[in-house]
Amino acid sequence: MKLATLKTGGRDGTLVVVSRDLVTCQAVPGIARTLQSALDDWDQVAPHLQSVYEQLNAGTAPEADSFIEAECASPLPRAFQWADGSAYINHVELVRKARGAEVPPSFYTDPLMYQGGSDAFVGPCDPIAVLSEEWGVDLEAEVAVVTGDVPMGAGAEQTAAAIRLVMLVNDVSLRNLIPKELEKGFGFYQSKPASAFSPVAVTPDELGSAWRDARLHLPLVVTLNGQPFGRPNAGEDMTFSFAQLIAHAARTRELKAGSIIGSGTVSNKQGSLHGSSIEGGGVGYACLAELRMYETIEQGAPRTPFLRFGDTVRIEMQDGAGTSIFGAIEQEVAHYHGRKE
Repeated sequence: MKLATLKTGGRDGTLVVVSRDLVTCQAVPGIARTLQSALDDWDQVAPHLQSVYEQLNAGTAPEADSFIEAECASPLPRAFQWADGSAYINHVELVRKARGAEVPPSFYTDPLMYQGGSDAFVGPCDPIAVLSEEWGVDLEAEVAVVTGDVPMGAGAEQTAAAIRLVMLVNDVSLRNLIPKELEKGFGFYQSKPASAFSPVAVTPDELGSAWRDARLHLPLVVTLNGQPFGRPNAGEDMTFSFAQLIAHAARTRELKAGSIIGSGTVSNKQGSLHGSSIEGGGVGYACLAELRMYETIEQGAPRTPFLRFGDTVRIEMQDGAGTSIFGAIEQEVAHYHGRKE
């Protein structure tokens, strides 16, 4: 089934069930007012949500409304936990190669992960709001999962079964702030502003054969200023599955229902700068930093700028018939002028 959160109803929004074609939706206050409350009581609530989903798809839902992506918050407007991995080692290899550094052997067996801010995500159609272009604004197109409760020390088989929902994410990075933060040896903070998630989160069964081995085997379509920028396959070159990423996060702590685990920037192995772009016959990129890495490796310096005010980013994934699965993250970079009430 497919679930979304409308911006009405307070900080945590209003949970709606969405039809498979993303045309209609229905609020379900009698079942669960918010997505977090549904996740807290998933085994009891999910069958009732599934019943509404089936009615929407059959056109028999008694209180169906039009589904409008621009009215959505991220499926979880705020979450108890947001931890982002780096499951695509190709991305890490490129970063290191661009600065002449080797990838430590442990990176191939032990996932990288950081804990991001989760007190307030932005909606899928909300702007990427920053105070300065000079911070080096970059998109990072990823896949993420939402878990149920996960016990400490859970293995990959147990964590795979704990995946409740799948969604897309734009994990924005401020690239020019990262080096000084990492020099401190204490990780990201200022360089990782609020992320935006796809309008819709879906249960893994909704993805059919594209969901296997706790990976999503479909292209992630990225558009920059209306032009094709990337379509790497999220299932290829993913060194660590979501089950492994969740197990990594739960090694020393319990994860509570509603925890979000990200894949890191989706990245496929490619030959060269001129062969990796979509124009060159490649699959392109899911972030600007990766293109700039190729430019540095092959031309001595990056030539493509980071995002500027007015630039637009679109992130989407389609099924085999070309139908949008999660709806689209569609954002414009804008100057931050304070919080809107």
